[in-house]
Amino acid sequence: MDVHIWEIPLKFLNVNLFFIYNLIMKTLDEFVELFAEQFDDTDASQISATTAFHELDEWSSLIGLSVIAMVDEEFDVALKGDDVKNAVTVEDLYNNVKAKL
Repeated sequence: MDVHIWEIPLKFLNVNLFFIYNLIMKTLDEFVELFAEQFDDTDASQISATTAFHELDEWSSLIGLSVIAMVDEEFDVALKGDDVKNAVTVEDLYNNVKAKL
């Protein structure tokens, strides 16, 4: 017996899409941890959701590119340089990624 997508109740699809979304999208804390891993000399304890990351001593365009690559790999989201440039905190960047999913 074949089941077609249009025969599946919408409620069931919405629940499963929410479940899949949550598997893909990590929590803010997980995002902060992944973000902090892009730095070599900055201790991860210095980076939180409210960190204004452009003000970190180690911040550079190279780390910005690393963050863009991390987001692409972990979330399959293509951030642009302006997305990183316009974000003030790590949480701003996280919310930008969430909005693009």
